[in-house]
Amino acid sequence: MNEQMLIATCTLLGLVILAAAMLRAWQGWLALKERELDMRTAPVEIEGGARQGAARIEIADLKERIRKLEAIANGVDL
Repeated sequence: MNEQMLIATCTLLGLVILAAAMLRAWQGWLALKERELDMRTAPVEIEGGARQGAARIEIADLKERIRKLEAIANGVDL
C-alpha cells in the first residue's frame, strides 16, 4: 500500500508541475500577442512615410488645393 501511495503522490506532483509550466507558457504567449497588437496599432504612416504631425500638414495642404480648385471652377480670380 505504501508503494502505491508514493507512485500516486509523485504522479500528482508531476501533473501539478506540468500544469504550472503550461500556465506560465500560456501567459507568456498572451503577453506576446498583446505586444504584437500594440505594435500594430502604432501611428499609421500616410503617403510617403509621413507620421501624424506631417499628416496634418498634408491634409491642410490638400484642403487648400481643394479651395483653389473650387475657386477656379466658380470663376473666381485668385
